Amino acid sequence: MSEQLKCIVEHLNKDPFKKNFNLITFDSLEPMQLLQILNDVLAEVDPKQAIDIREEMPDQTAKRMFTLLGMFKYKPPGNSPDLSSFRQGLVTGSKPVIHPILYWLLLRITELKKRAYLARFLVKLEVPAEFLQDDVITETYHQYEELVEGFKSYHKECEQLKSSGFSTAEIRKDIGAMEEEKDQLIKRVERLKNRVESVSNHQRMLDMARQLRVEKEREDSLGQQKQDQKNQLFQAEQRLQRSQQQLKDLRKAAADAKPESLMKRLEEEIKFNSYMVSDKLPKELEGKRRMVQYLRKVVGEPAMGQAELRELEEKIREVNVEVNHLIEERMMRNDPMDDKLSLFRQQASIITRKKESKAEELQEAREELAALERELSQKNSQARDLDGDEVIRGDEFKRFVGKLRSKGTVYKKKRQEITELRAEYGVLQRTEEVLKQRHDIGQKQLQSTEAQKGISGYSHTQEELERVSAIKSELDEMKGRSLDDMSEMVKKLNSTIVEKRTALAPILKELRSLRQQSQEITQEYEEKKVQYDSCAAGLESNRSKLEQEVRALREEMTQEETRYHYINCMKDIIEMQMQRAADEMKAYVSPDPQERRKTIREQYMKNIAEQESLGKKLREQQKTVKESHGPNMKQVKMWRDLEQLMECKRQCFQRAQSQASIGQVIQEGGEDRLVL
Repeated sequence: MSEQLKCIVEHLNKDPFKKNFNLITFDSLEPMQLLQILNDVLAEVDPKQAIDIREEMPDQTAKRMFTLLGMFKYKPPGNSPDLSSFRQGLVTGSKPVIHPILYWLLLRITELKKRAYLARFLVKLEVPAEFLQDDVITETYHQYEELVEGFKSYHKECEQLKSSGFSTAEIRKDIGAMEEEKDQLIKRVERLKNRVESVSNHQRMLDMARQLRVEKEREDSLGQQKQDQKNQLFQAEQRLQRSQQQLKDLRKAAADAKPESLMKRLEEEIKFNSYMVSDKLPKELEGKRRMVQYLRKVVGEPAMGQAELRELEEKIREVNVEVNHLIEERMMRNDPMDDKLSLFRQQASIITRKKESKAEELQEAREELAALERELSQKNSQARDLDGDEVIRGDEFKRFVGKLRSKGTVYKKKRQEITELRAEYGVLQRTEEVLKQRHDIGQKQLQSTEAQKGISGYSHTQEELERVSAIKSELDEMKGRSLDDMSEMVKKLNSTIVEKRTALAPILKELRSLRQQSQEITQEYEEKKVQYDSCAAGLESNRSKLEQEVRALREEMTQEETRYHYINCMKDIIEMQMQRAADEMKAYVSPDPQERRKTIREQYMKNIAEQESLGKKLREQQKTVKESHGPNMKQVKMWRDLEQLMECKRQCFQRAQSQASIGQVIQEGGEDRLVL
């Protein structure tokens, strides 16, 4: 309780309350002051509750607080009195009632604010049934319910957006950047328009550019469609390969198999599937449903505090103690018949668990086999895509291994050469470093000598002058050569241009006529293309209709073939049954007793007689057991009493022996004497 008061005082001293309480001052508050503090906390959760309780009737205050606590799904502590006492304590401001409420509210202010906000829109108005008979009120109420549902969906979307990680600052920043980019693009478009307007036929060129862009987009979409169709074709080929492989496996399995083995395999599969459908899967489904119901129940419950969790743990401990006590009582009874039945139950449970484990292992093995088959088909398809052929086997693999070995020897030789070159490179690098060190030492000695002579920097200046003079001479030579080359190149270009103009003059004349012919041919091509497209569309529609008809006829043919084979199989089965019935009748009416014994009727009659005689014997045994049960139980009880009697005698004898070891009792003349 003191921890609860500390927590309440700590929360009330913080923002936004700032009450500046301590444990003594808070514990000495009057009931009216406690109610006012409770009302202030409720006002922090729901601003509509911010009123002075002195201006309100006590019953109204209690009703308002009681309604709000019910909306918040507050549950009084487990050791609290009934509902009327709780209401009375809330009216009078009782500390045992107010303190737990304050503790519960202050720990959940953020959650309760959200719940109070949602309650403003989700708590439906109660409309009497007689008012709902009016059409206007009914329509308005339906609109109100639709708005409530819309608010639920919008609020859920808002919460998802809040939890998705997007922040408004980042979104505003992105919007600002996009607006700046938009302004830059608008300015760029304006500049390009100004540049284009000065060009002749700019409108025609813009139209052609627009058509080019449209055609490029169409080309991209067609390329995407082509890629999708290739993927679909690849998937269809994979399905076809899997189907062909399955068909091959089935034919291979059916080639050397007998009808008995096939029927046995089918019966095993039917048994396994029936077990999965009737036993295993319903149990798993029922377990999943119970788990879902349990989780829904847990989700529907309000958030529990530490006190409620402790109460639940205490209840769990009590139930465990009670269960252990019941188990001990059952073990104390120890009925022999129950022991036998428990043995059978244990065996049945063990067999059931083994059956379930084997079924799970079989299911896992089937799934693993299917996954391996899919992986094998994927590997084969990948190998075909890479090499264009199937996976290599046999002699080809041996040749491939030989080539790989020869390449391995070559690789080892090259690797050895690389190591030798690296070693030589290291030696050369070390030599370079030594020479650089020597050069640096010589430079330092030269600089010290120049400093002693008073001409420091002379060698460096001399080297720079020589280098600059060499560069200048090279540039002068390059300039002279470049000027001569440029003059010769200009002459050659002029002569070449004149020659090309003279040569191109007749070609340009022919080109003008050819351009005109090209435009006419292009126009004719467009017209023919339109005609071709319309004709191709008509033929394509006819072809699709014919394909549908062919597909329907093929399906009908397969159904008729299946029906034909089914009728033939049923005919063979009926003929076999009729033949068996004829043989049975022939053997039954035969005068030979040996033939009669072979009939199914005689065998069944013999089995019935044996079972009846066995049942008669078992009934006689049951009768004798029932008759001897009472005397036998009485005899068992007598033996137990005899065993207890002998145990008492043994204990008495042991006591007498222990007393004899201490001393001897002598009885004389009605007196007992102990001699040590």
